[in-house]
Amino acid sequence: MAKAEGKHPGGRPTKYKSEYCLTAEYMARAGMTDAQIAGRLGISEATITNWKKDYPEFLASLKVGKEGPDDLVEKSLFERATGYTFDSEKIVVVSMGQGLGSETERVPIKEHCPPDVTAQIFWLKNRRPDRWRDKQEIQIDGEISTPVKFVFVDPPDADTPEA
Repeated sequence: MAKAEGKHPGGRPTKYKSEYCLTAEYMARAGMTDAQIAGRLGISEATITNWKKDYPEFLASLKVGKEGPDDLVEKSLFERATGYTFDSEKIVVVSMGQGLGSETERVPIKEHCPPDVTAQIFWLKNRRPDRWRDKQEIQIDGEISTPVKFVFVDPPDADTPEA
């Protein structure tokens, strides 16, 4: 039996509105996850997934919104993995002399954050998984030209005393 043209196919009508594209983009740009965006929109995360499939403009908005924060985190991870130096300041107390008290001064300094091995491992596992994943698959092709000799030794009898 064919459905009448223009008639709704059944099920609950969608809550999707085209203005959700801009809203979702702003929330993604603020670093929110799909689950958090769904919560703010009053829908389930599964609905977000369905909207990404059904509405290409919604998916594009999320991608645009997530790009900036993802780039920033990638840059920060790279800096943490390779180490970096930054400008800072130290507050020091300077004596004015005996009985004259003291005052505080801000002294500009450079601080160095050394490379972090955990960040390096994370970076390499994701950027070069063929060489850095935990499970290595090694395939050996060809024939063994040298014969392999196996020697089997019977275990000693329980009645025979050991030397």
